Amino acid sequence: MRQYKWLLILSILFSSFAIAKGVKQNVVFPKGQNGTTIDGSLVRGDQDIYILRANAGQTMRVSVTGDAAFVIYQPNGKTLPNAGEGQDATQWEGRLPAKGAYKIEVGGIRGNAEYSLTIGIE
Repeated sequence: MRQYKWLLILSILFSSFAIAKGVKQNVVFPKGQNGTTIDGSLVRGDQDIYILRANAGQTMRVSVTGDAAFVIYQPNGKTLPNAGEGQDATQWEGRLPAKGAYKIEVGGIRGNAEYSLTIGIE
């Protein structure tokens, strides 16, 4: 009987870890548009990751509303100025330094979060 209690406790514990997973998806703009808005929600401690391909010299605008902030990683893995780890960026605009895949990592500021992420490229 004691073994079953431990199995039950472990299965509950592991199932809660399985539920708490972030999203990872490529960003594709609707045909004929240069931006999009993505609505999402996060469980405390998770991050949603959005990957966007862009060219050097293009201007990117990113904003998020809700109890969330983001970090933007360049193709070389470094963060963009004013959108780095611990900076709790909610708006960013700038010229992209390199061609490649940019990673936007959205995380909650105060526990669980619902958010709208808007991304535009010109």
